[in-house]
Amino acid sequence: MRSAAQRGHEVRRLRDMLRAAVQGGRYPDGQLPAEAELMAAHHASRATVREALSLLRAEGLIERVQGIGTHAVVRPADERLVEAHGVIRPDQHSLLNRRTRPRLLDRSEIAAPAVVADRLGVPVGTPCLRLEYVALHQEEPVWLATNYALFPEAARLRDCPFVTDWYALMADAGVEFGQSEFIIGAEPADPLVAAVLGIAPGAPVLVTEQTIADPAGRLFDLAFIHTRADRFRFVSRGTRVPGREA
Repeated sequence: MRSAAQRGHEVRRLRDMLRAAVQGGRYPDGQLPAEAELMAAHHASRATVREALSLLRAEGLIERVQGIGTHAVVRPADERLVEAHGVIRPDQHSLLNRRTRPRLLDRSEIAAPAVVADRLGVPVGTPCLRLEYVALHQEEPVWLATNYALFPEAARLRDCPFVTDWYALMADAGVEFGQSEFIIGAEPADPLVAAVLGIAPGAPVLVTEQTIADPAGRLFDLAFIHTRADRFRFVSRGTRVPGREA
């Protein structure tokens, strides 16, 4: 007889496989197979299939309608990490590149707070631009970003129209950068972030601390970004060259 723990592992494994299939667009038109098909394909009991589907429904990935079946509600966008760093070409169109529009929350000059000053390597109180916005995709909020930019770059960013994404803004403002760094974690959305992103408190969000440096290596921008985890999957591909260390 299987233990409760064993059955729980079976449900989790099936949930993971079905989630990957849903998020990867493996089902035509988002229509999932019927329960019987899933049972046969995964050698799982009806109870296991139903519980796994229930977990996906609780995540907001699928919807089950009596007499119609199970459909994917949303498919997250696959984004290459290299695009998140701003290494893009004009002919590459992604959710991070030219398919969002910002809703500005704040665009003001402030004295750099202690944490910002320390991270960017300047004295506390150094003038900087705080530019905060919500990125909208098809009028749906997908991330909340608060940027702290130093001068002289801040002067150009302050006066330039903000039309699509942050890297487009820098390009339009004539701000060049040499390197960007991301530190990415995850946390449940607090009520304040949840209200801005239109999600339930406690829903998972990706939390990013980003720095951007100029071509000479001087840091001039620090950003804190909260991204809806149900709308993105970041993709990275590495190739090992024999005889070389990674």
